[in-house]
Amino acid sequence: MPIKIGFICTGNSARSQMAEGFGKYYAKKLGKDIEIYSAGSNPSGYVHPFAIKVMTEKGLDISQNKSKSLDDIPLNELDYVITLCGDAAETCPVVPGANTQHWGLPDPAKAEGTEEEKLQTFRQIRDKIEEKVKNLLEGL
Repeated sequence: MPIKIGFICTGNSARSQMAEGFGKYYAKKLGKDIEIYSAGSNPSGYVHPFAIKVMTEKGLDISQNKSKSLDDIPLNELDYVITLCGDAAETCPVVPGANTQHWGLPDPAKAEGTEEEKLQTFRQIRDKIEEKVKNLLEGL
C-alpha cells in the first residue's frame, strides 16, 4: 500500500505545485511506493508560469499540472499533510491520523521587481522545496 503525501497551499499555483513535481520525481528516483498530491485551500485556477519555468530549469515539466482544490484529492487517505504557507496551515482541515508538517515558505508570486528578480525568488523557493521534499522522501 503506497504512502500518500499531500502538499497543501492556498492557491495551488506555485509552492505546492513545485513540491508535487519534486515529490513525484524523487519517489520514482528513490524507488519508493509513494503517491503525491497537491491542492489549494482556495485554488487559483492556474499554475504560475514562473513555477513552470523554474521547474523546467531542473528538468521537470509541470506545465500539464492543474490547480486543484482539497476536494480533488483523497484528503482523508493522506499519510502526510504538508502545508507550505501560513494560510493553508490555518485553513487546511485536520486529517485524522496524518503526519502534519508545516513548511512555512514565502509566496514567490508576491515577489516584486524585474522579471529576473522575480524568477530569482522563484528559484530560491524552488531549491528550498526540493531539499525539503528530497529529505522527507529519503526518510520514508
